[in-house]
Amino acid sequence: MLRLSPPGHLRFSQSPVLEQTFGGGEANVAVSLAGFGHPTSFVTRLPKNDIAENAIRLLRGHGVDTSAILRGGERMGIYFLETGAAQRASSVVYDRAHSAIAEIDPAELDWPRLLAGADWFHFTGITPAISENARPSSRPTSSPRSPSPARRRRGCWSEAREASSSPPR
Repeated sequence: MLRLSPPGHLRFSQSPVLEQTFGGGEANVAVSLAGFGHPTSFVTRLPKNDIAENAIRLLRGHGVDTSAILRGGERMGIYFLETGAAQRASSVVYDRAHSAIAEIDPAELDWPRLLAGADWFHFTGITPAISENARPSSRPTSSPRSPSPARRRRGCWSEAREASSSPPR
C-alpha cells in the first residue's frame, strides 16, 4: 500500500506536505524475511501505473520476488499515517475501497502455481478486511499458513462485514 505521512511527528493539520513510502503488513514481513536471507515472494494485485511500479521496485530492492504480483485495477490502496509523539498515539486512516486488490477476481489467483515450492503462506488480519475477494483465508493451500491475529485492526472491519464473516482473531 501507498503510505502518506506528514514529516516527523507533525499532525495532519500541521503540514501541507505528505511524504510517500510503501508498506503494509504482508509486504513488511516479506521484506524482513528477505533481509534475514529467506527467499520470499509477494502476491498481490496492483494497477499499471508509476506509483505501483515504484512499490514493486522497492520490494525487489529488498530481495523480494515480485513475479507473482498481478497487474490490473484502477488504484492502489492508501493509508495515511500520523506518527504519534509522547503520549499521543499514532493515527491511521485507510483508503482502500475500490483498490486493485479489493476488486480482484479470485479466479485470477492460481493458488497451486503460486504456492508451488512454498514452505509457508503468511497473511495478516488486515487483508481479509479489504473485501470478500481479497480474503485469503478461504483460499485453498497445502502450505502451512500463518494468519497474523495481532495484525487484526478493528477499524479495518465494517460492522456489517464483521457480523457476517469470521475474521482472524
